[in-house]
Amino acid sequence: MSYQVLARKWRPRSFREMVGQTHVLKALINALDSQRLHHAYLFTGTRGVGKTTIARIIAKCLNCETGITSTPCGECSVCREIDEGRFVDLIEIDAASRTKVEDTRELLDNVQYAPSRGRFKVYLIDEVHMLSSHSFNALLKTLEEPPPYVKFILATTDPQKLPATILSRCLQFSLKNMTPERVVEHLTHVLGVEKVPFEDDALWLLGRAADGSMRDAMSLTDQAIAFGEGKVMAADVRAMLGTLDHGQVYDVLHALIEGDAKALLEAVRHLAEQGPDWSGVLSEILNVLHRVAIAQALPEGVDNGHGDRDRVLALAQALPAEDVQFYYQMGLIGRRDLPLAPDPRGGFEMVLLRMLAFRPADTADAPRHPLKPVGISQATIDSAKSVAATPVAASVVAAAAAPVEPVPLVAPMPAPVAEPVVPAVVPEAVVEAVVEAVVVEEVVDLPWNDPVEPAPVQQPAVEPVLETASEQPELPPMPLPTPDSAVPDAPEWAAAPIPEPSVADVDAATPGMDQDDEPPLDEDYIEPDMDSAYSYLDELASEHAAEPAAEPEPEPAAAPATGLALQWLELFPNLPISGMTGSIAANCTLIAVDGDNWLLHLDPAHSALFNATQQRRLNDALNQYHGRTLTLTMELIKPEQETPAQAASRRRANRQREAEESIHGDPFIQQMMQQFGAVVRNDTIEPVEALVSQG
Repeated sequence: MSYQVLARKWRPRSFREMVGQTHVLKALINALDSQRLHHAYLFTGTRGVGKTTIARIIAKCLNCETGITSTPCGECSVCREIDEGRFVDLIEIDAASRTKVEDTRELLDNVQYAPSRGRFKVYLIDEVHMLSSHSFNALLKTLEEPPPYVKFILATTDPQKLPATILSRCLQFSLKNMTPERVVEHLTHVLGVEKVPFEDDALWLLGRAADGSMRDAMSLTDQAIAFGEGKVMAADVRAMLGTLDHGQVYDVLHALIEGDAKALLEAVRHLAEQGPDWSGVLSEILNVLHRVAIAQALPEGVDNGHGDRDRVLALAQALPAEDVQFYYQMGLIGRRDLPLAPDPRGGFEMVLLRMLAFRPADTADAPRHPLKPVGISQATIDSAKSVAATPVAASVVAAAAAPVEPVPLVAPMPAPVAEPVVPAVVPEAVVEAVVEAVVVEEVVDLPWNDPVEPAPVQQPAVEPVLETASEQPELPPMPLPTPDSAVPDAPEWAAAPIPEPSVADVDAATPGMDQDDEPPLDEDYIEPDMDSAYSYLDELASEHAAEPAAEPEPEPAAAPATGLALQWLELFPNLPISGMTGSIAANCTLIAVDGDNWLLHLDPAHSALFNATQQRRLNDALNQYHGRTLTLTMELIKPEQETPAQAASRRRANRQREAEESIHGDPFIQQMMQQFGAVVRNDTIEPVEALVSQG
């Protein structure tokens, strides 16, 4: 007798022998036991999951000599003939080879004849989706109302190609893929009965290679038995399938966990001996990382589909969760970029080295062998800084050694304080501080960001070091506000009467169209067309007639200015600042004065304009005004008392309100409103002072 392959030898002959598909078998068994038989069944699913097998079992259940039952005897002549494939009333049709409408018409011509041997004539049409549209149309009527002795069983791997008219006439059952656990369980039973030695790891390899198909698993088992000379061993199956040793994947992951670059490259070398598909190796690593992430979130949710559940749980305990996510994302990106690498192995090694190099170094499980820094070394950066700082430091020391007389910019100014004599030797610590400050300024203070301001007064970069303490000039302290009086006595530097800041002064300090604004882009320039001069002149006139966009008014202060805040309002117009620096100062308020240490609060809404350069310029302006060195500190806190910008806005609003009241109270205007129904547009009313300042 010739050899029969395992897939045919172990094909189920009853519902009890079926592996899996419980959801389908339950419905069919209940229907057969209760005699609730449909005339058309449709079985869908991938290859090798039991579509044809279930159809033949149904044919036996319908035609068994013992009667219609879900448990055919398997011994009568009908059951034996169906098992042997020679039952005359079971017509199996391959739709892939009989797609024409003439073939379908021939089939339908025989439907009218009663069965010869059995109780029912069963038409099994396999791969029914291959029929042509004309064949489907010819089949519709018979499929809807066949003779009572005819049953149609359709099977397909692609139900999406079936017309809705066919689907609506059938009971549809979707068969699921076989899980590796179920495949391994069935192969264990089959090889045990066949008395074939095997290893569990080999069966897991076969179960995964079958990809959900039990028939493929049986065929691969046949091939493995022949390859292994009657045995199913893991090494033979791995060589036969050309698959990767799963243990080598874990070697790579363990080297990553240890941060050992040498062990990592050694694992890659062992992988290269098998000539693997490097993209497939990355896929296996990603699959393991995915299962490790599941184990960390829900340990009981890890399946044993690869036979390595214990190793996955061990990795989940050893690898931090953030590293798992990082490695997974890095592997996905590396797999996408792998075709771009000059060499597949080199691309794979770069992905692993990237995982190793970018691993967070501040954790306890950091790599033991950190990679050397690449790119621009720190020594190069330090040397560049030292070279750039050397001439600047020399100039600063020279400026500190020679006193410079301050040049007054705004008159009247307080009498300048006499400059003390500076010794020729400057302490080394002071020089280092100056060099560091100048280097930072070289990076931040770019020339195109600076507003056009008057030439600043050259001040010593380092505070002069006096030989004796007796030569230090005594400066009057800044008084702090007292709860008994809203405005304390003005200090010595503010004893002279200071005029109230005008609208023009504050407007000049607030950001408008000043010298700090960037010039318009080239795209904003529109070249006039000489052929359409009149339209261009009309456009130009309309642009001049349009009102310029005004900056939004600042919000009113929570409380009026008192104490130091009021002194800041009086001091602000006399400071030699403009542009962005003036805008920052206009939105500040003075909070505290401790000797020469001043604290200002800046509205966070204007923090985009604030940087170290602007703070330095404001500090220089205060030093120039007072004739001494002050230390200015600025914090981004919304001022509670009124700032100069808010005060100017309040005065503008008061003048606008007074102007509107004056217009509405004019007798001539009231007469026009009464006699002619005139309406006053408040948006056209402007105070006289504002008009004068604009002119």
